[in-house]
Amino acid sequence: MNKEQFIALGFTEEQAEKAATASQDELKGFIPKTRFDEVNTAKSKAENDVADRDKQIAELGKTAGLSEDLKQQIETLKTENQTAKTQYESDLKEVKISNAITAALTGKVHNEKVVTGLIDKTKLVLGDDGKIVGLDEQLTGLKTSDAYLFKPEEGQSQQQQQPGIKVGAGKTEPPAGGQLSLGDAIAAHFTK
Repeated sequence: MNKEQFIALGFTEEQAEKAATASQDELKGFIPKTRFDEVNTAKSKAENDVADRDKQIAELGKTAGLSEDLKQQIETLKTENQTAKTQYESDLKEVKISNAITAALTGKVHNEKVVTGLIDKTKLVLGDDGKIVGLDEQLTGLKTSDAYLFKPEEGQSQQQQQPGIKVGAGKTEPPAGGQLSLGDAIAAHFTK
């Protein structure tokens, strides 16, 4: 928690500052939830793969006397293992990209699912450092084309006009023809 949150709970200025410092010190050793989920998913996948390999080895042990069948099974298993490895790497990349998108959008948009659906994941590249290349460009494009999806940033005052009729708003002088519209006539009446 930060100092302002402690003050909101009724702490004094000095107590809030000490508590905020202690809170920051306590959280230094923690990792972000997205990184935890990523590692946990990879661990679960690896455990399942190990269990599958153990079953395959057990089946091979049963058929050890049949050398021709054994060779064919080994080739089949090599192909299946390569396919499983490729699928695992693809799934892991997808999880990393999804976590990066979620981390980039958290607290910045009104609806993460909608904005995530608008991001073209095929144009995103996972860098060696774990960063997603191309995400910032897509988010910038969405901020300009669909700004209503994003929450206003702090320090940026956003004035939104309330729906309805504003008395006295707009033109009140008659146009060149001398006739006012009904709305302009009503507004002119109330501004006098």
